[in-house]
Amino acid sequence: MSPISCQGATSITTFVIFLCDKIEPALRKAVFERTAKDIAEDMKSKFPDFRGNRANLEVCILRYLAEQENFAYFKQYLTSPKQFFQSYIEKQVKSHCLDESRRLRMFLHSCLESFYGNILSAVSLSTQIVKDRKDREDKISLWLDEFCGELAEVINLPRSDLKGIEHQEVTDIEFLSSAMAKALIDLTDRLMKELADADMSSFSRQPHTIADMSSFARQPHTILAEHFSGCWEKCPFCGAVCSNTMQNHDGDHQLVFHRPQALRGYTWWWTNHLVIDICSSLVASDCSFKFPGLPWIPFKTYRDAGPPFSTWRILPDSSMQAYWKWFVSRFRTQLEALYNGKFQGKGEIPDSWQRITKQEALSELERR
Repeated sequence: MSPISCQGATSITTFVIFLCDKIEPALRKAVFERTAKDIAEDMKSKFPDFRGNRANLEVCILRYLAEQENFAYFKQYLTSPKQFFQSYIEKQVKSHCLDESRRLRMFLHSCLESFYGNILSAVSLSTQIVKDRKDREDKISLWLDEFCGELAEVINLPRSDLKGIEHQEVTDIEFLSSAMAKALIDLTDRLMKELADADMSSFSRQPHTIADMSSFARQPHTILAEHFSGCWEKCPFCGAVCSNTMQNHDGDHQLVFHRPQALRGYTWWWTNHLVIDICSSLVASDCSFKFPGLPWIPFKTYRDAGPPFSTWRILPDSSMQAYWKWFVSRFRTQLEALYNGKFQGKGEIPDSWQRITKQEALSELERR
């Protein structure tokens, strides 16, 4: 853009309009980015679900599933655990931000007010530095240097985008400062009205127009979910997720508690009897398993089956969580229909499992 040349008040007005037109989209973007981070931090501080690690969050999710007692939700969790974690977090964020207190609007307004203060301070500081510089004729260029420098850590306002006004013939820097202060009030008031209508759909659309209010580069529930990232590999026998907190971690996948293999639909060979045994007890047994194209392999030497079996460390352990005993008993009919199998023969559900109450299952789960 070629330099703009005006005089006096007209020159200052042109300068202020141009600069505010550059500030507005940068400010809007900064407000939404900060708000997303603030919401994630607020959720971590106020919700027990999000105060600990992923293992703690999983307990909370299992409690939620038991309370809902909806087999469709369990199916989603068992087949796509990572996606279910993310959708659970998203649901909690939306519930927190869109309740009657309109927290989303409060977060946005608070961020906007904070940034408004930062920009106003940058205007004042730049003015104080430049106004008495008699050794510089290019005061506007110097003012812009200082202004952008002050805001470098606040909003993304590249100095190179302002070359079109750096040669303005403005001599009254203090008048420029007051004009900017007034323009910033108008800009902030306009953005406040926009933000009053924001909703969580703003987190999921790409920005096209101002009216979209969709400048969130990252959604708050995505930021929160990243806090609980880790390995999402599933046990090839029971489908439980590796408990390692690092993605692409060294060493074998492993977890504390395996689940009944019926949750993956496995049956005993040549029957439709679902397997209620857990992987960690089977590796201590004399049982073998077979998959299409593979020979019979003893569970004790399961690694001989190659990947993905060989990438898991399954230690002999007969401990099974009461939660899954309750689940199998409670949703027996649905599991049989889902996998076209039966809890019969070697897969007969013990009477002791059927006596476990939901509260007993949850109490044991939360003690671990």
